Amino acid sequence: EIRVDILKCIGSIGVGHIGGCLSIVEILAELYFKHMNIDPQNPKMEGRDRLVCSKGHAGPAIYAALANRGYFSKDILLTLNQSGTSLPSHCDMNKTSGVDMTAGSLGQGFSCAIGMAIGSRLKKDNAYIYAIIGDGESQEGQIWEGAMYAAQKKLSNLIAFCDYNKMQIDGLTENVCGIEDVASKFDAFGFNTVRVNGNDEEEIDRALCEADNVKGRPTCIVMDTVKGEGVSIFKNMGFANHSCNVSAEQLETALAELED
Repeated sequence: EIRVDILKCIGSIGVGHIGGCLSIVEILAELYFKHMNIDPQNPKMEGRDRLVCSKGHAGPAIYAALANRGYFSKDILLTLNQSGTSLPSHCDMNKTSGVDMTAGSLGQGFSCAIGMAIGSRLKKDNAYIYAIIGDGESQEGQIWEGAMYAAQKKLSNLIAFCDYNKMQIDGLTENVCGIEDVASKFDAFGFNTVRVNGNDEEEIDRALCEADNVKGRPTCIVMDTVKGEGVSIFKNMGFANHSCNVSAEQLETALAELED
């Protein structure tokens, strides 16, 4: 359902960041429908868990998950990035119900999540702060400055997910500026780290359950994912699906594949 609604959302305007939206569907399903303490009827609930999508171009994936969780009508998905919409292409906490942090330049969202985790600990509200970062985004120095600080503060209520789909806007991450071994890097910075198939809900679920029992360290779950996962015509584009046109014919083909 989330994949279907991502396609309809981006298809409504005919262009968007389809590849990196489709690669994070499983983690969104696990968080919003199983692990997060949230209430769509009370989106500003004190003590709620929060999700920061630091790779802000995946906004339509967040919107599709929120609509399926009941934060707003699915009809609103068809207004993506249009005049007067509550769904800009990148997340904006002042416009969209259920969005906990506005997306800025790559790297900034992770820093915001760290600050939110510190605030939660000061308030003693027992909330978890989740952050989704991209692999291309992890080439930013701000990610590693934040990681160093989060480990120093022993933020066990912070759980980061690296969407390691191995592609970014200009090509393969290994060719642009390789980040391997990203799990070992986070481990060296003081994180509890685990690597999973990021398009397998059972593996994600186990990793999240294990992270709940980690004390004195933040966690990074490195997710090996596929950019464009679930839809052949976009998956086969390679990194060209980072941001691409979505024609009416492509949308029809993609939706038919998901219905099968």
